[in-house]
Amino acid sequence: MSSTYSPDLRIELIGTGDQAGVWGATTNNNMAYVLEQAIAGYVSVAVASANQALTYINGATSVAADNQSVHASIALTTSTGANFAVYAPPASKQYTIYNASSFTATIYNSTSIGNTTAAGTGVAIPAGKTMTVWSDGTNFSQQNTHLISPTIASPTLTTPALGTPSSGTLTNCTDLPISTGVSGLGSGVATFLATPSSANLRSAVSDETGSGALVFATSPTLVTPALGTPSSGNLANCTFPTVTNATNAANLVTSNFTIQESGGKLIFKYGGTTIASLDSSGVFTTLSDITAGGTP
Repeated sequence: MSSTYSPDLRIELIGTGDQAGVWGATTNNNMAYVLEQAIAGYVSVAVASANQALTYINGATSVAADNQSVHASIALTTSTGANFAVYAPPASKQYTIYNASSFTATIYNSTSIGNTTAAGTGVAIPAGKTMTVWSDGTNFSQQNTHLISPTIASPTLTTPALGTPSSGTLTNCTDLPISTGVSGLGSGVATFLATPSSANLRSAVSDETGSGALVFATSPTLVTPALGTPSSGNLANCTFPTVTNATNAANLVTSNFTIQESGGKLIFKYGGTTIASLDSSGVFTTLSDITAGGTP
């Protein structure tokens, strides 16, 4: 019987009765150039085209470039100046691949040994990164998709799905969107935090009164406020109101009479015409007669 070859590593299987007296060399080559390389071997592959098959032969060879696919660790370089793909044979295998290029490398299984037709899904390896991947003979996958309680020092994660962390400190984090990244906020609060205007604050609270601009304690300008009953106050700088029907004092309410201070006197007017005055000396002057003891 002639030799056959194993389906995954293409190890030469000596036929019964073949290679009498020389089978030891074949066995040694299988161990040195196939088994050892598959377990601990390293090869650097220079990729010269956008799609390139990794070499794979039957049996052992001492020339690493002739049997790239059998090696456990592969470094990829390229002269293409662009992203590229490499194709391993359609056999189950695990690789540690270092993409030493400045472009993305994708590894696929080919549909048959030596071609560059993808048999299934591939794995993209970013520029300058190392990944461990494995294949079932058709599809490549990354080696690990789940870690139990790992400690990872200073990792850089790109668009990770973190799930629900049991703990964490966000001191150095940035760009948390208030509108979508924070839950439990009251109605309108996210809008106010994003755009802190008086109107947005008013929308965010539920027991406000009045409208307009936000007021602070020192020197505010109030527009038509309803002051209620102040517990204290100082009206030294206020303008004394004209006594009209708008004045809230029953003994001063009138439709036509007004009393106001002017030039150190109290001026009495009726219908806009001055009819009398009272100065600081108590002198009362009137346009008409004064009736004493009559019925008012």
